[in-house]
Amino acid sequence: MLEIKVKYFTDIEPIKFIENKSDWYDLRCAEEVEMKAGEFRLIKLGVGMQLPAGYEAIIAPRSSTFKNFGIIQANSIGIVDESFCGDNDQWRFPAIALRDTIIHKNERICQFRIISHQPEHIITTVNKLSDTDRGGIGSTGKK
Repeated sequence: MLEIKVKYFTDIEPIKFIENKSDWYDLRCAEEVEMKAGEFRLIKLGVGMQLPAGYEAIIAPRSSTFKNFGIIQANSIGIVDESFCGDNDQWRFPAIALRDTIIHKNERICQFRIISHQPEHIITTVNKLSDTDRGGIGSTGKK
């Protein structure tokens, strides 16, 4: 069993695992945020974590984040490796507002999961892959 140490930087609702629902955890806005369309902001999430060696967190928007708040994550997903474990390493959500919006403290805006680092591997250059050809990524669903 892995132990994830969490420090709360403000009085937000604690992180909770929802059994049988998902293996992602919701993260909350840790401050009152007002953004204008086109504005970028690093939104404080109110937590820092000490991840075990060999593990990292992936942060992604919730499925309702854009619908509810009109923001998108500037870099699509975020990666927090175990080196961000200092007492001041608060997690943030890099948001771009596509419309004027207000996000209140404690509203769920993104989610994270813990994964192990990739196993060691090698990259080999070849002239041919398999004989299976599906038309390339993004080509399915047009027929």
